[in-house]
Amino acid sequence: MKRMKMIRIAAADNVAVALYPISKGERIELDGQTIEVREEIPQGHKMSLVPIRSGENIIKYGFPIGHATADVKAGMWMHTHNVRTNLEGEIKYSYHPALAYPTPAEPEMFQGYRRKDGRAAIRNEIWIIPTVGCVNDIAKKIAADNQDLVKGSIDGLYAFPHPFGCSQTGHDHAQTRRLLAALARHPNAAAVLVLGLGCENLTHEQFVEELGDYEPERVKFLTCQEEEDELEAAKALLRQCAEYAGGFQREPIPVSELVIGMKCGGSDGLSGITANPAVGRFSDMMVARGASTVLTEVPEMFGAEGFLLDRCADETVFQKAVDMINGFKNYFISHNEVVYDNPSPGNKQGGITTLEDKSCGCVQKGGTAPIMDVVGYGGQVTTKGLNMLYGPGNDLVSATAMTAAGAHMILFTTGRGTPFGAPAPTIKIATNTRLSERKKGWIDFNAGTIADGESIGAAAERLLQLVIEVAGGRKTKTEELGYREISIFKDGVVL
Repeated sequence: MKRMKMIRIAAADNVAVALYPISKGERIELDGQTIEVREEIPQGHKMSLVPIRSGENIIKYGFPIGHATADVKAGMWMHTHNVRTNLEGEIKYSYHPALAYPTPAEPEMFQGYRRKDGRAAIRNEIWIIPTVGCVNDIAKKIAADNQDLVKGSIDGLYAFPHPFGCSQTGHDHAQTRRLLAALARHPNAAAVLVLGLGCENLTHEQFVEELGDYEPERVKFLTCQEEEDELEAAKALLRQCAEYAGGFQREPIPVSELVIGMKCGGSDGLSGITANPAVGRFSDMMVARGASTVLTEVPEMFGAEGFLLDRCADETVFQKAVDMINGFKNYFISHNEVVYDNPSPGNKQGGITTLEDKSCGCVQKGGTAPIMDVVGYGGQVTTKGLNMLYGPGNDLVSATAMTAAGAHMILFTTGRGTPFGAPAPTIKIATNTRLSERKKGWIDFNAGTIADGESIGAAAERLLQLVIEVAGGRKTKTEELGYREISIFKDGVVL
């Protein structure tokens, strides 16, 4: 079979995307049209299919992703040198529902853990959560010194340092408190040691209040200033945690009980063609099975609202989505920042030109199912189906937010590659085969096969099987490397 070198994503598009590098002078056949390539087109970058006048919209995914800044001929490279965003100012949104519910499907089973409160988990770990950055090194040493507790059904012992918990005010302090308490409630943590210093703003009493009802067997507290030897005190508490966690064993659980976070980072021009649509199809499959999926990265919804807002299940969800999007725009404006100052240098090198270009590719991860709820930062996913979550595009902050919202694992698509891991198992999905082959220590799944002719549906089926295996205990590459970290959203001053 002849390898396809370019793809026109939607019939209305006036540009196509190079699936492989294309040389000047090549003749490309596409949709019955033969075009002579007038400039080198890097992989993931766009080429004009027809003459385009200055000021005319560039159409990709069937949507305008910007406008031309000069007249171009068919076969020319379309990128930051001759394309600009159309986005400016605020937009008024109206609700025109177009809902397509997936046909229900019987959920497969995975081997997971059943918590005492009935929730499902895919890992049986002990987590150390500092309430303040001052005890970060103590937390890391405690985790390193007590790895002998990782045995039997206990899958790991991890510390999650961060720089906050003190010298914060108002909204920031509340966000830190809410996020850390949400992590302490995560079902993958069979037991938790909350580690404080004793003089921080985030007091023991505040944390307990934020945490709400909890099992004293599961959550332990240690205030370092109150102990003569905090390391020995921590060891004793962790032994109790291990005794409690060791009582859980894997058992069959339907995938309908899973919550899956969906994220992209280090994106390229193939992200919206291979990996993100495969994750979107997977999301629809999970929704059909009664599970929950989570889409975040609000700034990367700007310019792609047409893919999302009319899929809100009702007007209440629609208004929550609009408030989330406009709220994030106001967050930019309040800091005197340009709302549409995106994409990143790496995105541009990979072929993404404008924020609309990036956003239209990003939201492909959401598939086609209706949006059932919108969750605030530090909030919990409680609704089956596709959820939107308030959070930035930053990889660590948004992946941490999805974990705190209850995501059992994170699907992370990337065209450039990135090594980080969230607190929840993080499956790295390559948008192109070259990345998958070059960075075998980072990548769990190759969606670049779609550019070679595999159908999106077949790739999604492969991804579903991998998710079931990871839920059942198979380690991701980041887990094998021990890469786990958190980052907390910050807005205000530091005292």
